[in-house]
Amino acid sequence: MKKLTRTASALICAAALTITGAAPSFGQTNDLTAQAVDTNNDDWLHAEGSRLYDMNGNEVWLTGANWFGFNCNEACPHYLWSADADDCLTEIADRGINIIRFPISTELIVSWMKGKPNPVNSFSCNTDPAFTINPDFCAEDGKTPVDSMQVFDIMMKKCKEHGIKAFIDIHSPHTDNSGHNYNLWYGKAGVTTDVWIDSLVWLADKYKDDDTLIGYDLKNEPHGKGQEGEAAAKWDGSKDENNWAYAATRCAEAILDVNPHALILVEGVEQSMSGAMAGDYWGMPDRRDNSPYIGAWWGGNFRGAREYPIKPKQGTSQIVYSPHDYGPSVYAQTWFDKDFSEKTLLDDYWYDTWAYINAENIGPELIGEWGGHMDGKENQKWMTLLRDYMIKHHINHTFWCLNTNSGDTGGLWDDLGFQAGKGTTIKWNEPKYELFEKALWQTKSGKYIGLDHQVALGKNGISLNDFYTNYAKSEGSNLDGGKTSDGKAVNADPSKTTTSTTKPVVTTTTTSDSTTSTSSTTTTVTTTPEVSNRTFGDSNCDGAVDMSDVVLIMQSLANPNKYGISGSDEKHMTEEGQKNADVIGNNGVTTDDALAIQLYLLGKYTKLPVE
Repeated sequence: MKKLTRTASALICAAALTITGAAPSFGQTNDLTAQAVDTNNDDWLHAEGSRLYDMNGNEVWLTGANWFGFNCNEACPHYLWSADADDCLTEIADRGINIIRFPISTELIVSWMKGKPNPVNSFSCNTDPAFTINPDFCAEDGKTPVDSMQVFDIMMKKCKEHGIKAFIDIHSPHTDNSGHNYNLWYGKAGVTTDVWIDSLVWLADKYKDDDTLIGYDLKNEPHGKGQEGEAAAKWDGSKDENNWAYAATRCAEAILDVNPHALILVEGVEQSMSGAMAGDYWGMPDRRDNSPYIGAWWGGNFRGAREYPIKPKQGTSQIVYSPHDYGPSVYAQTWFDKDFSEKTLLDDYWYDTWAYINAENIGPELIGEWGGHMDGKENQKWMTLLRDYMIKHHINHTFWCLNTNSGDTGGLWDDLGFQAGKGTTIKWNEPKYELFEKALWQTKSGKYIGLDHQVALGKNGISLNDFYTNYAKSEGSNLDGGKTSDGKAVNADPSKTTTSTTKPVVTTTTTSDSTTSTSSTTTTVTTTPEVSNRTFGDSNCDGAVDMSDVVLIMQSLANPNKYGISGSDEKHMTEEGQKNADVIGNNGVTTDDALAIQLYLLGKYTKLPVE
């Protein structure tokens, strides 16, 4: 529910009077409600070469972070027991994160698929009105928490409202806070390879008409050392059950059969065959010298993909390779045993292990996990080098992680809490965020670019349409040296975007001496608003949203003969400006629209139009 207060109305009225001398009057605004549902399903992505594109061929860059919890015993994103989801997502969007990777377990999805969703084990519904937190995660009685599937569905809906995209990551077959330590995608909690595939197909089918959930990371960090044989994930041309390349291809094909638009993210393995000696085979004992195996980070080894790339029957347009990469604070790998640089990292590890896929235009990459502690030393140096490499080479990424409770990396958040009457407070690790922030997709002037064509990303962000219409050609972004070509907007189908609004309708009459009188009636209007690439709030069509837009709206209402769409003043509101200015209810420009724009400028609303 959106409410416009009398106090804020008075502020706008005073501002308008200062400039116009008119006396506009505001209708009652405390009953304004609006709910919008966008079902255009037009934000799906696809790959061409090493880049990702939207449906009109505009390049996109996925720059996000991980938020774990669905993979754990709590069965929901961590902190929802002490932080409001909308508050968290507002900050995530305001900080420029355009996609969230949500780790989850196969076991949890199977419980949904069977119609018996596992309960959420982390929070209870609070009946104290002074401490209302996440009320929509409680049943109608206000006392019973919803189940884990309902939490997931609500989180996807909230992500949509904030202009944030999401993808899931099967972190382990079983529900376990340390499940990432398990090698394979099968073998725990009754999960077989077929069950793993069936559960992902079920979820992909459930969300095939919702482009909030745009992708599926099939398995987090398949790993294991070669000498473990069948207990370790390998990458070769066989049909063995532990051959990750074969399993991932099967799973990709099954998902794409039900949703051909979904991105399929495929991670690497830990070890590959080195070819050191003829006759070496997977499962043989290691040798101290001339090892038959080449190691990497868990999920980071794509050496086998040169000979055996992922090629589902539907083609490779939806395949994204997703290595993980970490620094010396996680483990002192051999490639850190020198004064390392981008060149030595490429020569010693990155290029042949995963970077060649992007560099040789084989496919797009998304570094699913990177991050670590800000030690002011080697680990921070590594993070900076990888960050800059990803920017230079248009590599997508999701930082590990938002959570405070990742022991070997720490998080972007240092602390979260909820205070009655104040909502959620999030303390960010500002030095870490500052390092990470440079790798978020943004214009040269610092506006964060979202992946939704219609919904802007947070208070300092813009939609994908807005970027390609108003920024790409003029200033570009932090990719490719700022040389971003102009794009083609994706216009929404208005019949698929509806708003039901109950609000006062204010009738304004202007007399010859520029005074006004008003009458107010309350009505319920169901409308189908125009949703396009326009800059909502820009009433004067100067390409920006600021107080001058508020002033022009007030002038046009107080003196339409001079400032209205057919006005005599050279700075009158045009027909296009009137469409831009109509940010509430799509029922014509009123003082409520002027107020909403001012509240947006004050940071009270995160996007326009107000839903």
